[in-house]
Amino acid sequence: MNSPTLALACDLIARESVTPDDAGCLELIAARLAACGFQSEIQQYGKVTNLWATHGTRDPVLCYAGHTDVVPPGDLSCWDSPPFSPSIRNGVLYGRGAADMKGSLAAMVIAAEKFVRVFPHHLGTLAFLLTSDEEGLAVDGTKRVVEALVARGQKIQWCIVGEPSSQTCLGDLLRNGRRGSLNGRVWIHGVQGHVAYPHSARNPIHLAAQALAELSSMSWDSGNAFFPPTSFQISNLHAGTGAENVIPATLEAWFNFRFSTATTVEALQEAVRTLFDRYHLEYRLEWHLSGAPFVTAPGILVEAVSTSVREILGVEPQLSTGGGTSDGRFIATMGTEIVELGPVNATIHQVNECVRVAELDELAAVHALILSKLLKG
Repeated sequence: MNSPTLALACDLIARESVTPDDAGCLELIAARLAACGFQSEIQQYGKVTNLWATHGTRDPVLCYAGHTDVVPPGDLSCWDSPPFSPSIRNGVLYGRGAADMKGSLAAMVIAAEKFVRVFPHHLGTLAFLLTSDEEGLAVDGTKRVVEALVARGQKIQWCIVGEPSSQTCLGDLLRNGRRGSLNGRVWIHGVQGHVAYPHSARNPIHLAAQALAELSSMSWDSGNAFFPPTSFQISNLHAGTGAENVIPATLEAWFNFRFSTATTVEALQEAVRTLFDRYHLEYRLEWHLSGAPFVTAPGILVEAVSTSVREILGVEPQLSTGGGTSDGRFIATMGTEIVELGPVNATIHQVNECVRVAELDELAAVHALILSKLLKG
């Protein structure tokens, strides 16, 4: 195993860090970074382990962000090789976390190690913000670290998140933002009764049907230069007692908005309430904001990452704000410019998750060039 990036990726994959268990991944990374002069700080919140590590003390701060936790492997019998025993077949590395995102972590760490050894007195500060709580609740991970950093007056000017952003080949897509995610739960109240005597009951399914249909067909905004239009999806719908002859008392619906900077949380919430009121529904609403939308316009960071991808890989990267959410949503609250760059995402969260071995060294080379462009001086 001649590639240090591959070796580190395999070492990380072999640690069964199913969220929120870090399984020693961050201790390993912290020790490696300490060996080349980083100051490391482990922040433990409940079962979640976080790492904040820095090399340098000045502005600007370039931060690598990512996570060591992985989703459960699922049915082990469906894997061609054990998910936590990294396996290489035909130039491809298999294992849970290979693409999301232990391969990416390995590339960032290797690039950082080489950079600070060659340029120990580089400009600014090179930092790592890593967590074991991204795939789970995401409450005691990056969010808590950001709160601690803000409390001490720490700023992060630029951040590269190692999420698997690429689609068909490494570097073909960079995420320079993410849509916001607003979750809602509504309880539509009726009156329980016998299905043979509907006049003595009020069926909440019938009452809510038109309102929910209208919500699902509404146009919320037109998006803007960075984002597509806001989307609305119902994810869960439940009513009934389990009996065939009982009109239920309540219908519960879960729904989600993926929204852009073309609208606001308050506007979406008000539109939902207005619609339910127009249908004269008796209801209770609860809201949970997973993250606000954020976007980084083309500038110093976007240009450095895009140029490095072109020079190393010969690929013209496209900018996108699509996909789900990432921990970038927490870091963005600091006013930080953010770009997400990582491996091809075709197998993430799937059985036989994998990444091309060559992709790992290519990604490390891209990161090394980015560091040179931004912090070499």
